[in-house]
Amino acid sequence: MNMNKQVAYLVGLLGIVFIVAAFFYFTKSASNLPSFFPGHQIGLLKYHYKHGIGALLLGLGCFAFAWFGTGKKSK
Repeated sequence: MNMNKQVAYLVGLLGIVFIVAAFFYFTKSASNLPSFFPGHQIGLLKYHYKHGIGALLLGLGCFAFAWFGTGKKSK
């Protein structure tokens, strides 16, 4: 396996992580987010939709990069 495919697989895995983070941002209030997430605040009941949209876009971008990175190479 060459280096480009390894990088593509790692970026695809990173895309999954971003999609899961987006799910947490859309479904949990700021006080219920895990403490290591940006935007976690104790007692705050608002949702961080902008963080969720950003994480979703980053995840989709990672998937697109991984898709194009694993395609056939033209000569």
